[in-house]
Amino acid sequence: MTAVAVNTYTHSVTYVADNILKSMKDIIRLSGLDPSHLAECWDVTIRGLRTWLESQHLERVMLEVFDPRTDALVTKWEIEIVYGWGSREGNFWVDSDALKYHIRKHGLAPSEAKYRLLLKTKPNAPKVDGWSDVYSRSTAGMVRQSIGTTIEHHGLGANAAYWRKAS
Repeated sequence: MTAVAVNTYTHSVTYVADNILKSMKDIIRLSGLDPSHLAECWDVTIRGLRTWLESQHLERVMLEVFDPRTDALVTKWEIEIVYGWGSREGNFWVDSDALKYHIRKHGLAPSEAKYRLLLKTKPNAPKVDGWSDVYSRSTAGMVRQSIGTTIEHHGLGANAAYWRKAS
């Protein structure tokens, strides 16, 4: 029985990690940004996602879009991890329509904008080659907009949100 549960959780980790990365690719592309940087670091990113989802150390995946001249945050997209894993069969889905709706609503990023992907982990997370500690840009003067749950697989899921300038 344990082998089945472990195998199912491993499948959930793969499903959720792959769909988080696909969601980030969609945000980048549909926001008018060049996805080539994400493509270049795809392998190291997926390795970090899978390792920290498997160990349950991953808290949040963040896409910071910033002005390279000032280093100021333009917008920030977040996917928060929910560890409610269970053995419910057939409970897996991705709500890419909700994500696409909010990307269109938020609008295109400025043409000069750059981006970077950050993974926030809990303390004592396993080390993963290619990842190191960095700072996250400030969201001061911004408002967080929740999108809701966008990925689910047997209770391992992800809630999406984005930050916009306060009006």
